[in-house]
This record gives sequence, C-alpha cells and structure tokens, in this order.
Amino acid sequence: MNLTKSSNPVFGQSVFNRMDSRSDSGVMTINGTMNKTGLMLLIVTFAAIFTWRKFFGAYDYSTPEAAFSAVSIWMIGGGIGGFITALVTVFRPQSSNVTAPLYAVFEGLFLGGISAFFESMYPGLVMRAVALTLGVFFVMLMLFRSGKLRASGKFKMGILAATGGIALVYFISFIAGMFGANLGFLYGNSNMSIGFSLVVVVIAALNLILDFDFIERGSNGGAPKIMEWYGAFGLMVTLIWLYMEILRLLAKLASRRN
Repeated sequence: MNLTKSSNPVFGQSVFNRMDSRSDSGVMTINGTMNKTGLMLLIVTFAAIFTWRKFFGAYDYSTPEAAFSAVSIWMIGGGIGGFITALVTVFRPQSSNVTAPLYAVFEGLFLGGISAFFESMYPGLVMRAVALTLGVFFVMLMLFRSGKLRASGKFKMGILAATGGIALVYFISFIAGMFGANLGFLYGNSNMSIGFSLVVVVIAALNLILDFDFIERGSNGGAPKIMEWYGAFGLMVTLIWLYMEILRLLAKLASRRN
C-alpha cells in the first residue's frame, strides 16, 4: 500500500520519506489519531474561550470595533504563531507531538477573537457555525466509512486543483487589497459572493475525505505512532478552514437579512 500519495497539502508525498518507518513506540492507529484530534479540539476551544472572554469584557464598555482592537494583539500572535507552527509541522512531522498542540493553542486564540467579533454583530451565528461544522464532519466521516465516498485518484486530483484554485484567488485578493482594490465577490453579500462561499465550503468539506484517507492508509500501512499527531494536525487544519468558511457564509446571509 502506497502511503505517500495524497493531494492534501499537509499530507504531501514526502511526509513519510522524512519519517523513520521503524518505531519502538508502536504504530499509527485510527483510534489514536481520533483521540489526539479530540485533544486538539479541546485545546482550540479553551484557547478560544480566552480571547472570546477578553473581547466581550471590552465589548461591555465599548463598541465591537474597539473590543476587536482589544484582542487584536492576541489574534495577530495566534495567526502568526499558527502559521509558523504549521510550517514546522509540515517540514518536520517528527516534531508534530509538540508542534501540533502548539498550533491548536495559536489557532484557538485567533478563532476566539474573530468568532466573538462575528457574534457581536450577529448573535447566535457562532453556535450555528460550530454545529454546521461538526455536522459536516460527521456526515463526511459516515460517507467515507460506508464506502460511498472514497479518495480515488481522480477525486484527489480534482480536490487538489480546486483547493489550489481557491488559495490562488485568496492570494490575489490579498495582493489586490495591498493596492486598495477590493474583490467584492469575496467579501460582499451578493449572490455571486454567497455562491463562491458555498463552493469553498463544499471543497473544504471534501478535503476531509482526503484526511480520512491519509489516516486510514497510515494506520493500515504501519506508519510510526507519532504520525497520529500529524494526522490529527492535518484534520484540524481542514476543520478550522471549514469552520471559518461556514462562519463567513452565515455572516453574508445574515447581513442580507439585516
């Protein structure tokens, strides 16, 4: 069984090439990976609660914008720290038992602040986004385990192309923003903007199938046990992306109603 083929950027071809397949601490298992994923979710949640409370503590005496500024330093630190630890994890999977939990802490700090800001504008939005994210996760897991949706070669290539295309659009939007340009179809609440967000949510959800496939192949192929942390890290990257896209989509819909 070939463990190296995956179109998920986190699960690149060279991951297992950088790992020693022999390990005295055991081998990767599906249950072990899911346990570590659950632990990372708890870490993200507790870190998010920290910035969430700081935001609403400031919000009680000020505007949403001022409260957002009060937690911006934590969010910036979380965003930068998450990016750095993600890069370290990708290039040094053997250190994922340390970097993956750190990634969860940093991302939690970022998510708590941004979620609180959206919640202040549209009460109830965050809980709906969390519920939808978890719902999509379990639906995709059931589809994968039932065999109705598997990561075939063409499926992987299609998701790779779509994910790369979305990343390119966001990168172009970032560069354009530096020069004062605004891509309205990304940030407005027009039909095109909502349609784009729906497409991104679907692609993010389908990336979960690639994550499940990697974890299954790693478990069946006897990958080193430390790869449980790497598998959990990859799954968390996709879940956080999915949550953010669902949150943005719900915010666009809520702004139209208001």
